[in-house]
Amino acid sequence: MFVKEKSEQIINEVSKVLIGQDEFVRHLVVAFLTGGHVLMEGVPGLGKTLSAKALAKTVDCEYKRVQFTPDLMPTDIIGTKVFDLKKTEFYLKKGPIFTNILLADEINRTPPKTQSALLEAMEEGHVTIDGETMELGDPFFVMATQNPIEYEGTYPLPEAQLDRFLMKLNITYFSQEDENNLLKKYKEGFVSSHKEVESLETCLTYEELVTCREEISRVICEDGVINYITSISNATRKSPAIILGGSPRSSISMLLCAKTTAAMNGRDFVTPEDVLDIALPVLRHRVILKPEAEVDGLDPDTVLNAFIRKIEVPR
Repeated sequence: MFVKEKSEQIINEVSKVLIGQDEFVRHLVVAFLTGGHVLMEGVPGLGKTLSAKALAKTVDCEYKRVQFTPDLMPTDIIGTKVFDLKKTEFYLKKGPIFTNILLADEINRTPPKTQSALLEAMEEGHVTIDGETMELGDPFFVMATQNPIEYEGTYPLPEAQLDRFLMKLNITYFSQEDENNLLKKYKEGFVSSHKEVESLETCLTYEELVTCREEISRVICEDGVINYITSISNATRKSPAIILGGSPRSSISMLLCAKTTAAMNGRDFVTPEDVLDIALPVLRHRVILKPEAEVDGLDPDTVLNAFIRKIEVPR
């Protein structure tokens, strides 16, 4: 129940500045507590950057932002060793990757060479500089953003990079009612700026995060639910509309996220509903559709939903 209490506090605080994105915020918290990374996709102005700042404040984490551009170099992210003329020795000038929450803004605007600088960090939690391995912070949480509309001058993320992300979260336009509520808040003086984020309460310390993860690790998953997870992953590899299906890592990711979702719902066991809740965010960036499916106007969510509904749900 500790995870349920803490996750609700975090969601409530972040939702004070991120209006009308309840599902997005909930999945963001699932990814953070699970210990994975998220790729956020949405048009400008929906609160992707704001969500990173707000989450960092509520979970008491150091936050840094990197604007990815075509001229960005790997050393601009991980750092490099610089020679000190006075001391006649090299010293490490750490890059922004040495933080707890890293916002990789518009990650697809930088070349693959620079994108790959994140591979080791996201998978193993450390970086190698001039042959020396250095551990990153704990927690280390990458939140990357990309624009789904403007592709000119971008470099699509390779499959190996995409697979490092635990979830891909689509942040979409919210309802007119929520937009009305947002404008009313602005009318009353609200500004979604650094000042508003600083007013949020810290809900989770590092020690409490460790306690949450210990509770999540004790969540039980029956064999029937495990088989349900692997059935979904296997279906992605057999679908006639998909070229590349989910890897075993996708099955592991679904299991871990489902356990976190169960704990956030106050249970110590996973249900099929927990799996369904996180299936699309975990899988949508790990499958590649056939060209003819895209010509027919299909997207990963539509294809995934179609065959997930056909898989028998365990009782």
